[in-house]
Amino acid sequence: MGKFKRTDTSIEGVCIIEPTVFGDNRGYFMETYSKKKDFEEIGLNYDFVQDNQSKSKKGVLRGLHFQKENTQETKLVRCIKGEVFDVAVDLRPGSETYGKWEGVILTEENKKMFMIPRRICTWIFSIIR
Repeated sequence: MGKFKRTDTSIEGVCIIEPTVFGDNRGYFMETYSKKKDFEEIGLNYDFVQDNQSKSKKGVLRGLHFQKENTQETKLVRCIKGEVFDVAVDLRPGSETYGKWEGVILTEENKKMFMIPRRICTWIFSIIR
């Protein structure tokens, strides 16, 4: 079994990644990213250069994150506490799925991650319980 499971969406490049979680009565351990592996086992080859974390109160809309030509970056989104609904919108001119969106609920329990490639817009709505 690999360290990650990849589920593609209807938008090219946008996918849900589920890590393998090793748990016992003490808690759990999981690998969320490894430069050495670079997600190669599931066909993703991105050069991640930055890691961010934010915290929001229940009901907060984090905003629409539009990426201009010179500031484009691939995003890997996950939720470490509570629950968020993350949406990716295809804003790539000429794309077959231009204007289409995909959303996923990310929770501390499901540990899913949402891979959003460059030139795809994203917004996150916090529904922390």
